Amino acid sequence: MTLLIDLFVFILHILSWAIVIRALSSWFPNARRNPLMQILYSITEPILQPIQKYLPNFGGLDFSPLIAVLIFQILISILS
Repeated sequence: MTLLIDLFVFILHILSWAIVIRALSSWFPNARRNPLMQILYSITEPILQPIQKYLPNFGGLDFSPLIAVLIFQILISILS
């Protein structure tokens, strides 16, 4: 059982870093054209899209990556 929990925590860590990298890549206009970034967007979009639906518009700022990483960190701390 601990192996499954450790694996889940590891996946949450990877997803957290993927979301952080995606958020940082938004500062570079041509980053989305990169094939690796397209893969990263396809992995993180199903996580961020539901959060974006419930957040109000903050003048063009997207806080969904911050909220997703916070949720993941809470889950990691609970499971560890």
